Amino acid sequence: MLPVIFGGIVVLVVVVVLLSRRAGTTQSLDDRLNELAALGQSVTLEELELSQPFSQRVLIPMMEALSKMAQRFTPQQTIEASRHKLELAGLAHKIKPTQFLAYRMVAAIVLGIASLAIVFVTSFPLFQRILIVAIAVVLGFMLPTVWLGSKISARQASVVKALPDALDLLTICVEAGLGFDAAMSKVAEKWDNDLSLAFARTVQEMQLGKLRREALRNMANSMDVPDVTTFVAAIIQADTLGVSMAKVMRIQSDMMRMKRRQRAEEKARQAPVKMMFPLVFFIFPTILIVLLGPAIIKIKNTGVFNS
Repeated sequence: MLPVIFGGIVVLVVVVVLLSRRAGTTQSLDDRLNELAALGQSVTLEELELSQPFSQRVLIPMMEALSKMAQRFTPQQTIEASRHKLELAGLAHKIKPTQFLAYRMVAAIVLGIASLAIVFVTSFPLFQRILIVAIAVVLGFMLPTVWLGSKISARQASVVKALPDALDLLTICVEAGLGFDAAMSKVAEKWDNDLSLAFARTVQEMQLGKLRREALRNMANSMDVPDVTTFVAAIIQADTLGVSMAKVMRIQSDMMRMKRRQRAEEKARQAPVKMMFPLVFFIFPTILIVLLGPAIIKIKNTGVFNS
């Protein structure tokens, strides 16, 4: 079973990497024909299609067909849930929900084919072969979801880590006389992380005419981080009631600093418990062998055990 899983994961990773690389550099045939025409080169459409890489000619059209099929047979609620998860992971602008469902289908097919290829050369009973193939298909269908969950957790951890420093800079900018929107732009220019990208997107939405409270709520919903939700609620309330934004920002900054210190203390208290299992099962036996090994050898050589 392990070779099936490993081989399927390797093939799946290669396919996804090729598709993701080509997705960001996709260029239509018309654009390429226009470029070649501007350079004075005459190339037929068939030659141009054959000059494209294999992933552009075969893999991406297959994924688009699977995406359309997934959109046709998948409930709208499932598609919306996938869209929300992709937004939480910060991949909504790179991967469409139907494409993600197509990735899941491809993963299930790849692991299923890999398991079939290995099962046919083994001597397992028929029931075990069917069970192995079924487990491989289900595992392949779930692997992209597990990967997406890890991306969501990593993004939320990055946001939580960067939030106190961002609020400090926001507070300084607001107290210096800048408006809240301009202060968010300064934070977006200062760093290049998930939080600064979210700030830049929020500022862009407000510049396009969206209300501040709606843009901030969208930012909080796109992260699903309790600290960001609390910060956004405080800013919206201060904006609605006309409270001084600088005071609210200072309170929020101090609160986030205190929460970060509390999280550090909590992890420090958890360290001894987490270290117990490696100490008991790996370090202590090694120390006992080093300390008692020579003594046991000397006792054995003296013939005490033989007598």
